[in-house]
Amino acid sequence: IGGAQPLYSEDNSTVLVSNGEIYNFPHLRQKLISNHQFYTETDNETILHLVEEHGPAAIRSLDGMYAFALHHNDGFVLARDPIGIKPLYYGVPNTANGAPETRDPSPFYFASELKAFAETDLQVHEFPPGTYYDSQQGFVTYYTVPEQQPIERAVDEIATNVRQKLEAAVTKRMMSDVPLGAFLSGGLDSSLIAAIARQQVDELHTFSVGIEGSNDIEAARVVAQHIGSIHHEYLYTADEVMTHLPEILYHLESFDQDLVRSAIPCYFCSRMAAERVKVILTGEGADELFAGYTYYKRYTDPHALHRELRRSVTSLHNINLQRVDRLTMAHGLEGRVPFLDTDLIEYAQTIAPDLKLKTQGGRRIEKWILRKACADLLPDAIVWRDKEQFDEGSGTVDLLGPLIEAATASIDVERYMAEHAQDQLRSAEECYYHHLLSESFPHPRMILDNVARWSVDQ
Repeated sequence: IGGAQPLYSEDNSTVLVSNGEIYNFPHLRQKLISNHQFYTETDNETILHLVEEHGPAAIRSLDGMYAFALHHNDGFVLARDPIGIKPLYYGVPNTANGAPETRDPSPFYFASELKAFAETDLQVHEFPPGTYYDSQQGFVTYYTVPEQQPIERAVDEIATNVRQKLEAAVTKRMMSDVPLGAFLSGGLDSSLIAAIARQQVDELHTFSVGIEGSNDIEAARVVAQHIGSIHHEYLYTADEVMTHLPEILYHLESFDQDLVRSAIPCYFCSRMAAERVKVILTGEGADELFAGYTYYKRYTDPHALHRELRRSVTSLHNINLQRVDRLTMAHGLEGRVPFLDTDLIEYAQTIAPDLKLKTQGGRRIEKWILRKACADLLPDAIVWRDKEQFDEGSGTVDLLGPLIEAATASIDVERYMAEHAQDQLRSAEECYYHHLLSESFPHPRMILDNVARWSVDQ
């Protein structure tokens, strides 16, 4: 019954290591069971026999979040889920011209974190989402977010469909044989996920962090009382943030200012949640699907906004999703992201941008269609609450200000930026994070080279 890895086929000719969750594995298992001996009840064994029987092209039929490596007599296969929820990196020896060997290389290394390569001289790259690598074929892209033009429908029909697809996405991710909970910042996205999840279980544990009196703490209390969850809070201090910051950066593998700021509350919330649950639902992805960020309001051309939203979704894998995965897994938690269900993503691509960022009463309301679709689930004050970033609502930005100012007082920022010009540092705060991250590794260059950045204008 257990899922100890690696997993082997009946004749030991095929071996698999995998990270993630396959939500449609019971359906796939039924199709495979007549031709294979299953030794476990796990979803991972379904991957093993699916690829063994139908080849790597069958990866398209997997519904879930995953990164896996499979070795068989004729070679090996690496794969990553469509959006890049689970991390995967690969390293190859440098060729004479400095280019990586990407077809049938020998040897070929892979890992779920950059730090696994820190002591090597390999050329390391992030494995692309929606892609598999077959040692016989090379890289094959099996999924891209559709470049779908909006489809005109009645607003009520769209709202109903959004609600149904979101509920289905949450239901799918409630499948678990270990305790499950939900992050609850009190913002719209996490509150909707928690509210829908609470309808499906007798008890739901929710978790919120911040500083004393922060907006998120207060709003999360309102939501928890409304949905009837078993709610847990943790208030962190300035001293705790500075004490744990090197560890946070070590796990995050990034010095990006915005990413680090949001990683701090994620770290403390994950640590608290890990004391009670093993799986956590999060609200990531809603802002990118439904135009939740403030900078989207700069777009006056709906076609340009539509393109930017698609770009945002396809860029999540090495920014926000990296934060969620690294900081949850650092505490033994599995983070699941219902908003990034491919069915919901693809439907969202068909919704007109002016229903996502809607002008009403002289102001542009972000995520309007999502708010309308789920208005009955939460109090009005939460449904129509203005967007705040995780680091802002939790009070982290206000807390960090004087701390970073004191920590960087002795740093010649201009000189530091010039010395590390290739990393395009943007602020004294980012210089400090860069310094701490560099100190975490004897040879940090490979990790620094793989740090993804938020676009400058965001």
